[in-house]
Amino acid sequence: MAASSKPFVPIDALLEMYATNNRITRYLIENLPAEAWRAEPPDGKGRTVAAISAHIHNVRGMWLKATGGEAVEKLDPRTATREETLAALDRSHEALNRVLAAALASDGHIKGFKPDAAGFVGYLVSHDAHHRGQIAMLARQVGHPLPQKATFGMWEWGRR
Repeated sequence: MAASSKPFVPIDALLEMYATNNRITRYLIENLPAEAWRAEPPDGKGRTVAAISAHIHNVRGMWLKATGGEAVEKLDPRTATREETLAALDRSHEALNRVLAAALASDGHIKGFKPDAAGFVGYLVSHDAHHRGQIAMLARQVGHPLPQKATFGMWEWGRR
């Protein structure tokens, strides 16, 4: 190992992965055309981009309650603005990050979730990624696709 390189610390890597995941979700929302935010789904059924984005935050809030973490306010999916949603995502991310950091630094147990804190990180990242895909597809379906640069930018985890 070179003298200047840092050792790999799995706990730090998991927390950084979760932080990058949140930045990628923010990046998607920030780069969506404004017209996509409240556009109705093509068949009139399902959630809008705004509602899906609020759902990501609200599920985080559900997990915070279940794990004994600090409470965060729910977003109303019908009225939440892009700016309110981005701020709420930051709050729910930071609160969950504290839950994860505490669990990873102790016994790895997350109250109400099995198998462990590493699995919980995987669950949280998967949940966001699933809905990022829905948002990108829905924006395209309603005629306001994500710019190509942003579509590729979501995969640039080393830059985000």
